[in-house]
Amino acid sequence: MLFADDIVLIEKTKEGAKAKLELWRNALESKGLHLSRSKTEYMECTFSQERNTYIGDVTIGDQIVKKSEHFRYLGSIIQNDGEIDNDVISRIQAGWVKWRNAAGVLCDRKIPSKIKGKFYKTVVRPTMIYGAECWPAKKKHTNKINVAEMRMLRWMCGYTRKDRMKNEYIRKKVGVAPIEDKLRESRLRWFGHLNRRPIEAPVRKIELLDFAHVQRGRGRPKKTWQETIRSDLSYLNLDKNLVTDRAQWKQRIHVADPT
Repeated sequence: MLFADDIVLIEKTKEGAKAKLELWRNALESKGLHLSRSKTEYMECTFSQERNTYIGDVTIGDQIVKKSEHFRYLGSIIQNDGEIDNDVISRIQAGWVKWRNAAGVLCDRKIPSKIKGKFYKTVVRPTMIYGAECWPAKKKHTNKINVAEMRMLRWMCGYTRKDRMKNEYIRKKVGVAPIEDKLRESRLRWFGHLNRRPIEAPVRKIELLDFAHVQRGRGRPKKTWQETIRSDLSYLNLDKNLVTDRAQWKQRIHVADPT
């Protein structure tokens, strides 16, 4: 644990977070290691109307820890309001970086479109949907990723929107399934992994959380991951009890790319 990187400490109060930071600092320094003050940040979540009454700062020794509204953890961006907008934008940007690095292959007119499609599915698409299995994705998020993907595919084929080529034709030409369907597949695949784990497994502890005491703010409730999964199951007419049969579950949720 002393050499672990990207550590997140979770507490209900600022006082608790401050105490945990001091505990980690003392433990590391007793072993000759150093806790980076410049890289350490804290984020206060605003999921409900409840607010922390502690008005002081979070500190490490005599240095004040920077407060942030979002931070990157293991490649994903976590926001203090529980939304995923920044993470979606970050994934799209990461996808474009991969696409531009491979533009010499993807834009070469001498290379067959199917080969370009295979390269895209191997390099670019996995980057764009990394971590998406945990997203409570809304329609605007799906549309944003779909628009980015179609721009890439049109560019690969040498088309623009002025050519008025249908999306279905372009997808069939490069052999790439809609990214919306691949997002659904990744969510249901993760859902299957979760539900095949024993109930006492740490990854399933979230199912035991009780939110009855949380004071929800005004307006429409935030979309949850469980709600997204229920929508996916309904769309594919699936029974969640089917997850116990791994082979059949994999077959039912699989989205094949056009040939």
